Amino acid sequence: MPVMVPRPTSVMKRTTVMLPSDLRRRAHAAARKRKVSLGTLVRESLDAALPAWETAREDDPLLSDGEVYQGPAPDDLARAHDHYLYDDEA
Repeated sequence: MPVMVPRPTSVMKRTTVMLPSDLRRRAHAAARKRKVSLGTLVRESLDAALPAWETAREDDPLLSDGEVYQGPAPDDLARAHDHYLYDDEA
């Protein structure tokens, strides 16, 4: 697994994760074997498993389809989305 190097501008946020006992034991064993902290193991595993945000946005068909909606979003788009999508009353 590639070693993830935190970006100098990235800010770390504390997160609590509940793990089943067996998964926690395996994670600690893997971290010890690699001589890294559990936090490093979790960060690297998540980084390898999840696409970068920019990639995820590029692959999103809604965001990449200019035919769905063009122009600035109206202020009430979330509340009145049926009206904008289907020209129906919300």
